[in-house]
Amino acid sequence: MSTASRQHSSFRRLSLISFATASALWGLPLSQVQAAEAYPSKPVKLIVPFAAGGSTDIVARVIAEGMRSTLGQPVIVDNKGGAGGLIGSEAIAQAAPDGYTVGMATVSTAAINPLLYTRAAKIEGKLLPVANLVTMPSVYMVHPKMGVKDFPGFLAKIKAQPGAYSAGVPGLGTLGHLMLASFNETMKTEVQIVPYRGNGPALNDALAGMVQVIADQLPSAMPQIKGSKLVPIVLAGQSRSPDLPNVPTFKELGYPELNELGISWFGLVVPAATPAPIVKQLQEAAVKAVHQPDVQKHLKTLGAAATDMDQAQFPAQIAAELKRNKALLDKAGVKPE
Repeated sequence: MSTASRQHSSFRRLSLISFATASALWGLPLSQVQAAEAYPSKPVKLIVPFAAGGSTDIVARVIAEGMRSTLGQPVIVDNKGGAGGLIGSEAIAQAAPDGYTVGMATVSTAAINPLLYTRAAKIEGKLLPVANLVTMPSVYMVHPKMGVKDFPGFLAKIKAQPGAYSAGVPGLGTLGHLMLASFNETMKTEVQIVPYRGNGPALNDALAGMVQVIADQLPSAMPQIKGSKLVPIVLAGQSRSPDLPNVPTFKELGYPELNELGISWFGLVVPAATPAPIVKQLQEAAVKAVHQPDVQKHLKTLGAAATDMDQAQFPAQIAAELKRNKALLDKAGVKPE
């Protein structure tokens, strides 16, 4: 072997040793570090655990479009709805932990389902929170025939006639159920809670006046409000909605717990074994994406907003909400299935 060849061989071995040493220092296998350095080299799949057209799907598509530029690869939305988000969440947990499958997480999938379903509890530790990206307010509405126009009038009426009015919720143990149960407990009222098999049937009966009260996410509710089919009385949100400037938030009325409970959030999760450098890259790309002017503008039209939380707090937020929601479910007498 020539002197030049020996020098090249020695240099190559030295480079590999240095790379392996760096890998060991990072606490990751060499193959994972190599994958992270090359990531992303192909499109990324974003699993949405709900059907197309709902709030989670709409938000996911806005995020995916923003991440196309910040990640440098297409982000393709894949809807896997069913079983209240369980099927899609399982698909995320079972995917290869290589950063090419990420998933949407919501209050329901991350902070309620594990308390309601043993099947969901089994996958709780198999998902790693990446970033809480978007928040969305909820609005409490009443049927026009109830004859109230604002929150004080609504509260006076239901207190004057305990048990005379009812509220439709999407099912036992759902966020809608917890919101109305907490409302009754906080306000010392007796609105009858009627569980339905989903928000669609509940909304249909609210529009027909079969139930007089319903809470829904603001984007879904706005068509009914604009059509004067339902009357908005109070918001659970970070601030008043520009579309409903006369409707106060629970926070400004002095009920911060009800306000916090009613704010929906949407974030990203990945399979738990995803390498830390890839998780960090996904987090940075996602946070940057939702703060792009075009994305911010689109979110505003949905009544949503990008969150500015410290992303290191996201796992702690989920843990705190699980603890809170367990207490609420226990009070409501809802047992896991």
